[in-house]
Amino acid sequence: MSTVKDGDTVKVHYTGKLNDGSVFDSSQDREPLEFTLGEGQLIPGFEDAVTGMEQGGSTTVTIPSDEAYGERRDDLELEVAKNELPDNIEPEVGMQLQMQQQESGQAVPVQITKVEDDKVTLDANHPLAGKDLTFDIELVDITK
Repeated sequence: MSTVKDGDTVKVHYTGKLNDGSVFDSSQDREPLEFTLGEGQLIPGFEDAVTGMEQGGSTTVTIPSDEAYGERRDDLELEVAKNELPDNIEPEVGMQLQMQQQESGQAVPVQITKVEDDKVTLDANHPLAGKDLTFDIELVDITK
């Protein structure tokens, strides 16, 4: 039986959990996740966990934050005057928005984490930054 290596396209079912056991994502009620190993499409720790698996095999792996979405960075939080937001937005904590980077013009997802009278705090950290993640992974298929 062959094992997964860089360049292989695989299909996996997975369930991702936080340290408290709460599930943040799962493929169980949808099609398996398909990706090519070594192309950097997924977090490094997930690709490492799949490497060497055999079709039909399963594993549980805990991925430290530095191999997942990285540590939280305070420099990715910024305060913005409310009047700089689009007129049609009534800001609320938890609301997702997009900002454009000045240098590249690339859209960056941000989340509102604080709303005050005249300003809001936006956080561009990934929601799972700074968290260790546990994945139950089942290898459904390998295409060489």
